[in-house]
Parts: sequence; C-alpha cells; structure tokens
Amino acid sequence: MEQLFSAKPLVAAIVYALVGNALLFVTFFIIDKLTPGDLWKEIIIEKNLPFAITVGAITLALGQIIAAAIHG
Repeated sequence: MEQLFSAKPLVAAIVYALVGNALLFVTFFIIDKLTPGDLWKEIIIEKNLPFAITVGAITLALGQIIAAAIHG
C-alpha cells in the first residue's frame, strides 16, 4: 500500500530553510562588518531610506543565490 504522507520532504524543506536562513544572516553580518558605519543605526535611527533600499536589494539577491545553490 502506498503511503499518503512522507515526512522526508517536509524535514528536508525545514532543514534547507534553516540552512538558507543561517547563511543569509551570516552573509548579512559579513556585509555589516565590511561596510563603514553601523547598518542598523543608519537604517533605524538615521532613517536613511536609500541605504535601506540598497541593503534590502542586497539581501534579496543573496537570498536568491542561496536558494539557487541549495535547490541545485
């Protein structure tokens, strides 16, 4: 009899999501250290909208690269 539900794809998706998010946070931290100043201070306190848009675009691009690398 065929199984209706297999936990293997669900577990794989959760693991890949955790790995992808961890890689995204690590790369964001590296970008934060490579750029002059503090990213959060510039975005939150100084309300630098162009800088926030740039950091958001970088984060989206990194997310797409990581997703493509994990997906294969």
